[in-house]
Amino acid sequence: MPRLTQAIKHLIIINVILFFAPQLLNMDLTNLFALHYPTNEHFGFWQYITHMFMHGGPAHLLFNMYGLWAFGTPLEQMWGRNKFIFFYFSAGIGAGLIYTLANYYQFNGIYEQLIGMGVSPAEIQNILDMGRYNDSLITLSNKEMSEFYSLYNTPAVGASGAVYGVLVAFGLTYPNAKLALIFFPVPIAAKYFIPLIILSDLFFGMTSYSIGNIAHFAHVGGAIIGFIIAWYWKKNQFRFH
Repeated sequence: MPRLTQAIKHLIIINVILFFAPQLLNMDLTNLFALHYPTNEHFGFWQYITHMFMHGGPAHLLFNMYGLWAFGTPLEQMWGRNKFIFFYFSAGIGAGLIYTLANYYQFNGIYEQLIGMGVSPAEIQNILDMGRYNDSLITLSNKEMSEFYSLYNTPAVGASGAVYGVLVAFGLTYPNAKLALIFFPVPIAAKYFIPLIILSDLFFGMTSYSIGNIAHFAHVGGAIIGFIIAWYWKKNQFRFH
């Protein structure tokens, strides 16, 4: 078992504290720290960083911290603490930005349809605030309206985007390392395994087959940013002091 490196140790500690402390103190930090849609009243630019330290449940926290430790440890040992921290936050912030862009595309598409039906901006805002609307004025399906409401009101939490960046960097560095999923315990080389996971997220993000409330485009975004940075560093042997 590899030792716990400094940056990863402190990241795990912060994540664990921000998960359990609010529960013990009966506080809800979601509106302040989770990543909201940009026009939502609770949105703040700092949330592109803070959402990485919020998690939806113990399993969510456990899987992300395990991934950070398992795939991030050899990277921090190779890169050093400062370079790893720069990479981790870059991937996490990039994941949040790409997630926001994907949500904006979906949200704006429905918004424009509602405007085309003669629904005023004030009425649309009331729908987003109250979650109720007049069926006689709107011909969109309940599923589309539910998605519209959810895009605006459901914040994103978790370190998954940053961890996906770490996962991709691990795959670029150790392409022949054998990896396996719990529900598919057959070891597969990282160079095949990781693209398969990312393509799965892309598929689920673009279709209605997703299981649970998962921010697939945040995963894809973290993977893209992680790939760009790790590929550049590998190609140029960049040193970060």
